Amino acid sequence: MPPYWAAALPVAVPLAIYVLFLALAANPFFQRNFIYAHRIQTLWWSDVNLPQTWGFAKNQVTPFSLTTSDHETLYAWHILPLPLYSKHENELSAQSSGFSPNIEESFNFKLLSEDPSARLVLYLHGNAGHVAQGWRPSSYHVLTETSTYHILAIDYRGFGHSTGSPTEKGLILDASAAVDWAIHTAGISPDRIVILGQSLGTAVAAAVAERYAGQGVDFAGVIMVAGFSSLPTMLSGYAIAGWVPVLRPLKAWPWLLQKVLGFVVDKWESKQRLRELVHAVKARGGRLRLHLVHARNDWDIPYHEDDKLFAAAVNGTVDGADGMDGMDPDILAEQKEQRTVRKGKDAFVTLWKDGDVQIRQELFPSGGHNDIMTYAPVTLAVLRSFALDGTAEP
Repeated sequence: MPPYWAAALPVAVPLAIYVLFLALAANPFFQRNFIYAHRIQTLWWSDVNLPQTWGFAKNQVTPFSLTTSDHETLYAWHILPLPLYSKHENELSAQSSGFSPNIEESFNFKLLSEDPSARLVLYLHGNAGHVAQGWRPSSYHVLTETSTYHILAIDYRGFGHSTGSPTEKGLILDASAAVDWAIHTAGISPDRIVILGQSLGTAVAAAVAERYAGQGVDFAGVIMVAGFSSLPTMLSGYAIAGWVPVLRPLKAWPWLLQKVLGFVVDKWESKQRLRELVHAVKARGGRLRLHLVHARNDWDIPYHEDDKLFAAAVNGTVDGADGMDGMDPDILAEQKEQRTVRKGKDAFVTLWKDGDVQIRQELFPSGGHNDIMTYAPVTLAVLRSFALDGTAEP
């Protein structure tokens, strides 16, 4: 091999691999596999129909399925709050375990549907894996061990045991199916439902909340943890685990970056959806509790993405927001600072109120991209949404 080839190889090989990756990512099939990573999962050696494996009490969790409007079958977990489970432990543990072909016949469902004060958290997870993968069970434990909240956690189409393949439109239909099941099958009123999304799940949460707001439906709260303003914007600066850049090398050539971003199939424009959500709720005098939570040390999605989401949501309070650019950025920044409480070098809370619309942004100093789901800010956001934080204000 000529000397110049040997010298060029360390640069040429990585460059060729990167170009190949970009070429594959331009194809919708490969792109969605990269983005949703739904094939990266542990079902080969984990049985999600045995929730005790992840530390739950016997039959505290009911695995079941629900059907979407386009006839996909979604795998789901209904998780009982542990204090409620303890009151009925003998009857619950006497039931048969495993997947429930008809959850409506279970005692677990009865405890949810026949309790007029039952509160439900609809849990929308991020990309990759399934309902029980990684740290997700730990976050369920945190929310249910000492509270009265039920959890409904779903696997989107193509994830885990769910049928189909993921698309933006499809995942919105999946979350809508979960909401419809909660309201119409379980009989839980929207004011007793919190939509909680993490990472990719924040985009799903924003979309489903905006969809139902247009129908006059107000949920107890919408909580977005480690969110992003839009998928193309996020990808332009995204690095896997904070170390492996995806499109960041192309920033040196803006025209090329924009051309590549033009191939993104599923846009997930959460920024615009939040603006429309807030505007719709305010226009009809509805109630909204929107929480944006991010860890300062999130190396997957930069925390400043929440600044964009917050600004968009606040601009939704401006009259005629659908056809205007919103507040002047400098004025918004000044007013935001006036509403901000600093809680340390890398932590703050901003609360923006407009009538019965409340937009709360919290930056927490630790928690990374995933562990933050088990930290106090998320639990407090649920408490505040349900007006159970000890304050007089609902």
